[in-house]
Amino acid sequence: MVSPMKGPAGQNAESMDRLRSIATRAGASILAHYTNDASSVAKADGSPLTLADSASHQVIVDELHRWDPAIPIISEEADAAPFEERRQWGSFWLVDPLDGTKEFLSHNGEFTVNIALIEHGEPVLGVVYAPALNLMYTAARGCGAWRQGADGASTRIFHPASVPERPLVIVESRSHGSPELEAFLSTRCIGDRVRVGSSLKFCLVAEGRADLYPRLGPTMEWDVAAGDCIYRNSAAEGEHASPLTYNKHDLRNESFVIGFTATERPSVEH
Repeated sequence: MVSPMKGPAGQNAESMDRLRSIATRAGASILAHYTNDASSVAKADGSPLTLADSASHQVIVDELHRWDPAIPIISEEADAAPFEERRQWGSFWLVDPLDGTKEFLSHNGEFTVNIALIEHGEPVLGVVYAPALNLMYTAARGCGAWRQGADGASTRIFHPASVPERPLVIVESRSHGSPELEAFLSTRCIGDRVRVGSSLKFCLVAEGRADLYPRLGPTMEWDVAAGDCIYRNSAAEGEHASPLTYNKHDLRNESFVIGFTATERPSVEH
């Protein structure tokens, strides 16, 4: 285990190990509430909040501050600094302590801990951890993307280019279908549609189990940053292009499509 005082955060194998450790602790705090915290309250935007969200948030914030107190943190479960302050940041953490609260409440296991380090508007270090599934994905710029299962072994994962002649495997949200998505898919040759909760959708694309993840509705930056980091670094060389950007004025994303190469990606009408 990495020393709790060692730092700073960076783009290397040691930082990925440190991030795995933090995500594991946050995941344990979630699982402590998994079987007996079936209730939730509604936040201002109408989304559910559980004791597990708050517990994971506290673990992550405490651990990230201990690792490198100079790096600011934006978490779904705390008020973000105003843009005039944020725009001066060269780097910061983007955190969703429990992505997929609806999946948590339905006990299907498809919820994740999402933590990403953003530098100059791009995710350079990230973890997506599904504690109920004992499944973890990590990535760092220059180090690739990795999958770690129940046996603890880490395997490098890759998202290959789509084969034009083969029907596409689409991964989509369990909770956010839309007429826009159906219209988008109607113009493509679809072989299978896989419905999954949380940021695991990015990870299925990153490891080549799905070709494409279209999200034709709004998300927040903390929803996507860690998964986006996994996907970007799943290229055999360099990075996959991504349409997502970070530290915007309102931290909101519109429609996006993950999985095509830059030349293949279709335009998305808003």
